[in-house]
Amino acid sequence: MVKVLVARLDNAGDVLLAGPAVRAVAAAADSVTMLAGPHGRVAAELLPGVDEVVTWCAPWIDPAPPAVTPEHLGELKTKILAGGFDKALIFTSFHQSALPLALVLRECGVPWIGAISEDYPGSLLDLRHRVDGDPPEAERALSLAQAAGFALPPGDAGGLGVRRPLPDVSHLVGEPGYVVVHPAASVPARQWPAGHNAEAVRMLAESGYRVVVTGGPGEAALTAGVAGTHALDLTGRTDFAELAAVLAGARVLVAPNTGPAHLAAAVGTPVVSLFAPVVPAQRWAPHGVPVVLLGDQDAPCRDTRARQCPVPGHPCLTGVPPEDVCQAVEKLGGAA
Repeated sequence: MVKVLVARLDNAGDVLLAGPAVRAVAAAADSVTMLAGPHGRVAAELLPGVDEVVTWCAPWIDPAPPAVTPEHLGELKTKILAGGFDKALIFTSFHQSALPLALVLRECGVPWIGAISEDYPGSLLDLRHRVDGDPPEAERALSLAQAAGFALPPGDAGGLGVRRPLPDVSHLVGEPGYVVVHPAASVPARQWPAGHNAEAVRMLAESGYRVVVTGGPGEAALTAGVAGTHALDLTGRTDFAELAAVLAGARVLVAPNTGPAHLAAAVGTPVVSLFAPVVPAQRWAPHGVPVVLLGDQDAPCRDTRARQCPVPGHPCLTGVPPEDVCQAVEKLGGAA
């Protein structure tokens, strides 16, 4: 029996992008356990091919990192030792290191470990994979699984995906065919201005679209202003699986570069992506669905990975008028 640990220790969207790689592993492994961070667990629980989810907060990845203490590392080691894993694959973004986790896994006796690593890994990795070019993040992760000998099963085209069936959300949204606007992002530099969102919602509603606004519990003030009297505000009323179901019933999602944009891609919904170029769109735009990408991709903040916009006025996104969003919705989802 081959037991494989797959790790992706950051946000929900990042976990969803590892989905095709996880399915490739699951096609050959007897069991797959996913090691996820606290912000990614909800997505890991929705990934096809994952048998168990283990949660741990990585001090070298989480944006609010815990202290590195013997007790915190001991918690991870206990979980790894209990798993009895034969292999481990560590999935990371291009700017993250797999080596701290590889060291812990090696110390726990995991006999085979693979990861993408630009840094010299010494004896920490059995497979040091390198990626040429600048592929989309989902393809980058899948290439690691393939280099480790795992292939997608026949008929799997490598898109994002979630477990089915999804919850029934008709009591929340009624019949499918609405437009979802998700205004928030975990990183402020990636958000389209609230006023622009509100104006787009008004224009979409006046054009005849049913509009649904979504957000997390801490985003209620933002979404209430965006929804106004023109849209249904579901903020705080759905868990992650229910949000996936809401998005699955939408014609189009309008969102910044944030987890729900990748969740929409995972359920096959087109995305109007208001994309700040602080990270490259070619890597992080919604994968495998029709997308209209809006935002100045050559703005001065390009590739800075900034969390707060470093350019006065946030021009990369403030320059996108609501009219452009409405036109993109009609292009992707048809007229109201």
